[in-house]
Amino acid sequence: MNENTNINWYPGHMAKTKREISEKLNLVDIVYEVIDARMPISSKIVDIDNLIKDKPRILIMTKYDLCDKEETNKFINYYEEKGYKVIPVDLMSGLNVKKIIEESKVVLKEENDKRVAKGLKPRSIRALIIGVPNAGKSTLINRLVGKKSAGVGNKPGFTKSLSWIRINKDIELLDTPGILWPKIENQDNAKTLAALSSIKEEILDNGMIATFILQKLYELYPDRLKDRYGLEELDEDFIEAYDLIASRRGALTKGGVADYDKVSNIIINDLKNGNFGSVTFDRLK
Repeated sequence: MNENTNINWYPGHMAKTKREISEKLNLVDIVYEVIDARMPISSKIVDIDNLIKDKPRILIMTKYDLCDKEETNKFINYYEEKGYKVIPVDLMSGLNVKKIIEESKVVLKEENDKRVAKGLKPRSIRALIIGVPNAGKSTLINRLVGKKSAGVGNKPGFTKSLSWIRINKDIELLDTPGILWPKIENQDNAKTLAALSSIKEEILDNGMIATFILQKLYELYPDRLKDRYGLEELDEDFIEAYDLIASRRGALTKGGVADYDKVSNIIINDLKNGNFGSVTFDRLK
């Protein structure tokens, strides 16, 4: 459970993706910037403004059904005050998905009105979709298309290359692999990204991520820890907490000793599977 491990995950395809986005940006009318409603700051690409320049954008908050709405709505107000158009979406029910296309048409109405005035046909909107790994881009695309088009993986790094997808006669999407940034300065944000599955588990110390989840829940939602594990206090080295969870959840070796690796996986999977209820890990200062 090494607390000092720095988390950075920036494989080669992310650098390549950024390069290709820069090359294709002139083909795009609007940007769909996808962030996870459970981590509205941690999942926002730090250097995105350098990448998409002055293109109009819609900030799409996915996984709105999984977040703590009271906290996430503060971020919606915060981003709207900064001038963003924000649309929270529930990818399971499809809530607000149609609004994305309606808003895109509003953004490009002036351009298409000029074309019609010249006797030209309005052309389809070309949108770039961009976000961190596992933010729900592929599920969102499938919702927009209305059928399964983009492959969906529950692991970060599933989409590997840029590809055009026709949504309907009015709109085309340029799908992109999930990207992070070369050095994640804020390690609390990095751990939040890791805890909520935007960084590959294979490169992580599961003990570090699990103890971070316990700390976050103890700080923000202590009642959830009590309900799930009967845990009312967190000891400094987490040993008592781990022992309690191990006994409660049967994560014991044959000798009846707590299996700490198993406990770490239980905590991580409980968060992933929504067993702590609706959570938002970021907070406005």
